[in-house]
Amino acid sequence: MNEISVQSLKEKIDSDQNNFLLLDVREPFEQYQSKIDIENSVLIPVGELTDRIDELEDHKDNEIICLCRSGGRSAQACELLQEKGFENAKNLKGGINKWAREIDDSLPVY
Repeated sequence: MNEISVQSLKEKIDSDQNNFLLLDVREPFEQYQSKIDIENSVLIPVGELTDRIDELEDHKDNEIICLCRSGGRSAQACELLQEKGFENAKNLKGGINKWAREIDDSLPVY
């Protein structure tokens, strides 16, 4: 599985590279606590991803960066996406907690 570091994601965001989708696979209450607030982001909990995968069809050829709290659920999401033909799915290594520790310390680690 392909992974991306929090530093690489930060560089993409800072350079205005909007050719990717940030797919948050956590539960809504988790995103409410802590999120990366960018325009090209969507929340689909991993448990709903199979039923809602058609919502991502427009992004099939783009890079999709999956994130969760620490990287486990987003790894599952990447595997599912790759099985469905989303070849550019990547896991955010360390998840939102690593982002909070290394990039944006205003976010809580939970």
